[in-house]
Amino acid sequence: MKEKARWEKETLDPTREKNPERKEEFKTISWTPLDTLYTPEDLEDFDYARDLGFPGEYPYTRGVRPSMYRGRLWTMRQYAGFGTAQESNQRYRYLLDQGQTGLSVAFDLPTQMGYDSDHPMSQGEVGRVGVAIDSLEDMETLFSEIPLDKVSTSMTINSTASILLSLYAEVGVLQKVEAGKLRGTIQNDVLKEYIARGTYIFPPAPSMRIITDIFAYCIDEMPLFNTISISGYHMREAGSTAVQEVAFTLSNGIAYVQAAVDKGLDVDGFAARLSFFFNVHNDFLEEIAKFRAARKIWADIMKNRFGAKKPASWMLRFHTQTAGCSLTAQQPENNVVRVAIQALAAVLGGTQSLHTNSRDEALALPTEESVRIALRTQQLIACESGVTGTVDPLAGSYAIEALTRNIESGARDYIRRVDETGGAVNAIEAGFQQKEIEESAYRYQMDVESGEQIVVGVNAFILEKEEHHGKLLRVDPALEKAQVQKLTGLKNRRNSKDVEAALKSLEDAAKSDNNVMPAIRDAVRKYVTLGEISDALRNVFGTFKPG
Repeated sequence: MKEKARWEKETLDPTREKNPERKEEFKTISWTPLDTLYTPEDLEDFDYARDLGFPGEYPYTRGVRPSMYRGRLWTMRQYAGFGTAQESNQRYRYLLDQGQTGLSVAFDLPTQMGYDSDHPMSQGEVGRVGVAIDSLEDMETLFSEIPLDKVSTSMTINSTASILLSLYAEVGVLQKVEAGKLRGTIQNDVLKEYIARGTYIFPPAPSMRIITDIFAYCIDEMPLFNTISISGYHMREAGSTAVQEVAFTLSNGIAYVQAAVDKGLDVDGFAARLSFFFNVHNDFLEEIAKFRAARKIWADIMKNRFGAKKPASWMLRFHTQTAGCSLTAQQPENNVVRVAIQALAAVLGGTQSLHTNSRDEALALPTEESVRIALRTQQLIACESGVTGTVDPLAGSYAIEALTRNIESGARDYIRRVDETGGAVNAIEAGFQQKEIEESAYRYQMDVESGEQIVVGVNAFILEKEEHHGKLLRVDPALEKAQVQKLTGLKNRRNSKDVEAALKSLEDAAKSDNNVMPAIRDAVRKYVTLGEISDALRNVFGTFKPG
């Protein structure tokens, strides 16, 4: 482009001689080089209809709904859960009173790993990083005075997702809300657990079987519930780049869809209930481009790879959470600014649902004041920033479109490499994704330690003496004893013969080709505990031991 060359020679270069640029090379947080200036030259073969299209139409680069936030704002969820079900219920009701529009439940590690609170493996972890749920009794308490026909509930649960979904449905029964009217999402994405997080129980094959059982069950029984939230969030937290996050998330999505199709399910019967969960990190422009590229790639995969016929099956709908790994214990008030920038990127990228982290989460569970500031951040963007007034306002920006194209190209290359390994499960077993993420995490940490990547308050702009952080939320150690006592009381009151019969039926279903969900529903209805159900499945499926 002659004009750009002229500008560089006549205008830019003389300025650089007088005032040299701050760095030899500018790049995104994922090491994508950034040009000084983007022009039409960077989009020479750009075709509006092919590469962008219109909002609400294939390939959905500009958004999954025609009017986006002009019609309806994203769902404002604040991920919360700690201590007992009663304490978490109080936090949920507080958040709903403050204007939150959807619930997002955090479970403690024993619940995630399929252990009851009285199990030796649970000692010291009950209620620590989320709420402890042992039985239907706890689930009833968790949603007490919260009408399930009026809220949408997201549950961050994976290996025990089938149990928590069944518990939620049974609370609906007790509230006289039909299962078909319940709305929400279970994460239910065990593949990313093998890659980046570790709360798996069973080997990959039975884990995939349970997931497809959930797909099949919910088509008829819970058609408004999103049966999986295919998650890149935890891979990004583990150190992946933006390109890796998109690629490995969508490769896992391919594996889930293929498993369901192989089981005989019609892709258009379940695809509309698939949802995704992404991280939103600090690099503002790259993150916006990441979401746009992910939508475009997924639409192509569903339409052309799987032959889905319905437009609803082509749409990538996603929840976003701001980057927990970007929060700093040093100068925690800076986290408010980080979260605001990240949240704005998520909105400009077209998210359907958003959680904003709280300023003190690098130090402890968030206080009510911190959670309120995090929620107000979303409300300020929605009501005062003006960015919700037009759909995809950054479309056509030379920089945004060039970055979108770059992420799309890099992600497609990674997906091809995963396919060549035999798909996501085989690649996980070979350690491919894990190795790629580990290398990226190491490279980023080296950049921080060298000062190449500035983290305000950590390796630059440091205070000689850290200020007092104020009140922090601490979980009372006594709650574990109280939770165990409550569980013991339940086990003494319930009908032991009903429990034994329910567990026998569950093991029989797991040994057969039958769907395990009806047996799990029956078990939780009879107050069989989460740990007991998990143990019955362990007896049949075994447990996963990484190589």
